[in-house]
Amino acid sequence: MAPIAAALQFKSPLHKMTQTTPTCLWNDSASIEDLTYSIEHGAVGATCNPSIAVSVLKKEMAVWKPRILELAAAHPELNEDDLSWRIVEEISVNAARLLLPIFEREKGRNGRLSIQTDPRNYRNTDAMLAQAIHFSRLAPNMIVKIAATRAGIPAIEEATYRGISINATVSFTLPQAIAVAEAVERGLKRRESEGADISSMGPICTLMVGRLDDWLKVLHDKQNLSVDPGYLEWAGVAVFKKAYKIFRERGYRARLLSAAFRNHMHWSEFIGGDVVISPPCAWQKRYNESDIEVISRIDTPVEPRIVETLLAKFPDFKRAYNENGLTPEEFDAFGSTRRTLRQFIAAVAEMNAIVRDIILPNPDTE
Repeated sequence: MAPIAAALQFKSPLHKMTQTTPTCLWNDSASIEDLTYSIEHGAVGATCNPSIAVSVLKKEMAVWKPRILELAAAHPELNEDDLSWRIVEEISVNAARLLLPIFEREKGRNGRLSIQTDPRNYRNTDAMLAQAIHFSRLAPNMIVKIAATRAGIPAIEEATYRGISINATVSFTLPQAIAVAEAVERGLKRRESEGADISSMGPICTLMVGRLDDWLKVLHDKQNLSVDPGYLEWAGVAVFKKAYKIFRERGYRARLLSAAFRNHMHWSEFIGGDVVISPPCAWQKRYNESDIEVISRIDTPVEPRIVETLLAKFPDFKRAYNENGLTPEEFDAFGSTRRTLRQFIAAVAEMNAIVRDIILPNPDTE
């Protein structure tokens, strides 16, 4: 925990959290403008994925359009998909450079840029691993996001064994979190058994808490259920808190990260834990304008009646909340997984379309 000084002046609630509790702040964007703001308020990490790359391209088109044209001219053999991933890499490297002093100060635990492997490869262990190896070499402070799918779990173990810090993504459930943690442990123990260094590695397991909430809300409407709408805001929180308790009890070395923010509880309920919260910059600004008290809530249980109602009404919450609710073979078919993969894959297509319009503009609209 960071030392508490009576005279310390806090810039914001998030800054206070990072200075007085073990809870870390990462920025859910690789935009330099957003990341700069976030670092000023205590952030020690950031992320990039196809969806984020699309938002950066749209926001910073004046910067990236000339660069895309420059790359296309220098590499005429590259197609729009190749160029898109070159841009993802450059966006990520730029953000990683901004975080490097933090990485060096914290000896690898933080100060990392989280770059996501191609979501279209979610069924292919070898393809995810190969891209993870490539991404890990782009900068010393890269952490690589690998989907917690059936094929992703062995990729996570092998990448960890090879010394790559991973961030499991497309993860919403307790079974996925435990499968990730166990895969990381196997990878770390294999390295340790060979005398390889693990001191600077910082594995992360993301739980996309808001996306579990989203899926239950879809089921709520599809199945004509009647549940207090406030209860549905607690599903991801309940899974995260249970996972955190198990991680501590079992001594898993991966840290949990909260992502996919939908309400302030996806921040405030996890304060005090040795965890990471990773809200987009817009949510950070919202939190920083709030009067929510920065106090430890990570060990405060979700109201039992809420958990009991969700377990009784939603079989998919039971699958998400119980350790044996899903097997790895079932990860890919879970509703939140399918919805998220489809959105990430669609973002790749949108990214390619942006690049296509730059290197091969439509003559009918010129």
